[in-house]
Amino acid sequence: MRISARTFSLAGTAAAALAVTALAATPAVAATLTSGHVDVVDSEWDGSALHLHVHDEETDTEYEPSDVVLSVPAAAKVANPGYGFLGSGSEVWLLPEDQATAHARGVLFAGFSTEALTTGVFAGDSVSYSLVGATRDGAATEDFSVYVGSGTRWYDSNTATTSYKSKAFPVGAHNHANWAFEESGTYELTFRVSGTVAGAVKTATETYTVVVSS
Repeated sequence: MRISARTFSLAGTAAAALAVTALAATPAVAATLTSGHVDVVDSEWDGSALHLHVHDEETDTEYEPSDVVLSVPAAAKVANPGYGFLGSGSEVWLLPEDQATAHARGVLFAGFSTEALTTGVFAGDSVSYSLVGATRDGAATEDFSVYVGSGTRWYDSNTATTSYKSKAFPVGAHNHANWAFEESGTYELTFRVSGTVAGAVKTATETYTVVVSS
């Protein structure tokens, strides 16, 4: 069972009032995820609308993307494997597609999930995840990409090309890939999920914060 990070209970009307006052006075502090299995782009369907969440598989906790920061530490740096889309730097920060490697380095094993979507709802039993925006330290960036194997790209933030911006996934699926960052900084990655239900296109868009440390 998924546990929402926003779920809480209070005993009594007075306690509830005090809690609401405290919440209003204190800005929410985002949770920081640094390692373990996390489905970063995770979609759900509530019967009328799509939603995107971050699902921490380690604790079976579901976060709103705005409530979580994904940390990519210096330990994620590896030698640049030489694929042209990864730039000319000698190193890149990599969240690997292999779980054992991610565990050994103490970094996130980051995935894309449609496991919460069931068959028979979306046309073709699939939805698309699209990268619709990427910034680093507030400016548009070409320094982010997602790929599998020996350089097969899924996503690339390079604005010089319209390719590698969208990928279809079957419902009920669970996929992992290499998440690559060419520079340190704070990335804001905006993904959109879209699918067709009874002839109508349904979408949801969320922005994910990733802090890449030097």
